[in-house]
Amino acid sequence: MTTQTYNVSGMTCGHCVQSVSAEIGKLEGVDSVDIDLASGAVTVSGSQELETDAVRAAVEEAGYQLV
Repeated sequence: MTTQTYNVSGMTCGHCVQSVSAEIGKLEGVDSVDIDLASGAVTVSGSQELETDAVRAAVEEAGYQLV
């Protein structure tokens, strides 16, 4: 199991968190997504290490930016 943490900008509410979680959760190998709304920290756990570009694309699909 691997765990990676990313920073996402633009999230302001619970709906934002749900949108980002849903998009990242669609990525192959993702088991869980934990988001700290206050800091913008997104912790992704899964069976394999994710490519940053895949995570960036998922975050952008939700309407936010990986920083």
